[in-house]
Amino acid sequence: MSTEPQPRSLFGEILDWMLAPLLLIWPISVALTWLVAQGISAKPYDRELGEMARNLGLQVAAESARATPSKGRYALSAEAAALLRADESDTVYYQVLGLRGEYLSGDRALPVPPTDPAIQPWELQFRDDEISGESVRVAYLWVAPDGQTGANRTMLVQVAETLGKRSRLTNEIIKGVILPQFVILPLAVLLVWLALARGIAPLNELQRRIRRRESSDLSPIDERRVPDEVAPLVRAINDLLARLDQSISSQKHFLADAAHQLKTPLAGLRTQAEFAQREIDEGRSSPPELKRSLQQISLSSQRAAHMVNQLLAMARAEDKEHAARRSLVNLCGLAIETVRDFVPRAMEKRIDLGYEGAEFAASQLRVLGHPLLIRELIRNLVDNALLYTPAGGTVTVRVVEDPFGQVVVLQVEDSGPGIPESEREKVFQPFYRALGTEVDGSGLGLAIVREIAQQHGTEVTLDETRERRPAAGSQETPGARFTIRFQAQSPSQQTPPEPPQP
Repeated sequence: MSTEPQPRSLFGEILDWMLAPLLLIWPISVALTWLVAQGISAKPYDRELGEMARNLGLQVAAESARATPSKGRYALSAEAAALLRADESDTVYYQVLGLRGEYLSGDRALPVPPTDPAIQPWELQFRDDEISGESVRVAYLWVAPDGQTGANRTMLVQVAETLGKRSRLTNEIIKGVILPQFVILPLAVLLVWLALARGIAPLNELQRRIRRRESSDLSPIDERRVPDEVAPLVRAINDLLARLDQSISSQKHFLADAAHQLKTPLAGLRTQAEFAQREIDEGRSSPPELKRSLQQISLSSQRAAHMVNQLLAMARAEDKEHAARRSLVNLCGLAIETVRDFVPRAMEKRIDLGYEGAEFAASQLRVLGHPLLIRELIRNLVDNALLYTPAGGTVTVRVVEDPFGQVVVLQVEDSGPGIPESEREKVFQPFYRALGTEVDGSGLGLAIVREIAQQHGTEVTLDETRERRPAAGSQETPGARFTIRFQAQSPSQQTPPEPPQP
């Protein structure tokens, strides 16, 4: 089963993040509206209920000033009781308790309020309570008939009312607020969708402009015709297009140079083959002349094969995916192997080719890299040194390990004519050859060396060796020294590679 993430719509993503808070806030708004509606609906009815309780308290206080309290004297008249019961929506209860808490008048079922707080005479208070399982709102106050305070000097007057009118008013307020939202909410969703579609339109236009382009059109995208929020993305795409254009131009230039370089040995092959064929046809060929033509054909084919190999090496060096497959490499072992491979060629040119540095068995540091590419780097440096070093000269391959375990230094130096400082950067360009030399090379070796070094996070430095040629003790030649510093890695807990075979 595939676990790759599916592409997501930017339009849908923004729409979700805009509508989700709206849909989340809406039920919260309903709950807050209900609480506010309850408070609004309770205020007028609480005011009316409080006036009833206060008037009843005043009546109780006036009666107590004229006579000794008794149950009969605090009973409401029939007219007053009928007035309390006149509300068709709710039931009104009242209760009067004496100085000692004894029942004097009203409804016995009305609960008594808690007396934990200190009693404040004539202070109107409210509470929610129940009578026979029905919720009521109660207004009560403590009446001090003689103006004195204390637990045994006050009378309790309570008036309670059921919550029918309050509930209806609360529902009316909620309906008046919520019902319009059922119309406003879909309209808001529609407006958000239209606004988002309008905002995304420049992106769709940008997409169409890019799709209408030819594959060869790598010109920058006009940043003035895109929104400010998309401008950084367009600048990044323009930067990518510029780098891609430069890369394609470099590849075209490289292919043109490669075709030109391959044309010379292939033309030599054709010329020598046609010359040998013409000599044979005319009957003027002799074994020495035929042998000379075959030697030229062999030399031209070797040049072409060398050029093809260098082009393949350059392609491998530029392949990022190929270079990313790395392991711990013993640089000493690769250097020793390369020197051994080039010994016959050095002996043929009478050049002293040698190796200096740590031996394979004594090497303690490794380089994290691609073994094939690092080997190609060393081979190209040694090949370049042998090409430009005259007979009787010296070429030295050196590997120096940092005692602190930080770097491993690779050096290849020769006693050749050296490279002028003005040309040291140019020699790393493909197909470039220093002026004044008649060396038959491809011009790709040092370009491959730099590319491989950059793939391994390092650089190639070039300076002079200032060595003296053994054949003429007083004659000084600059020579050339190529130095590469690789980041060292400890080989602990790693399986060491096999030593090179002699």
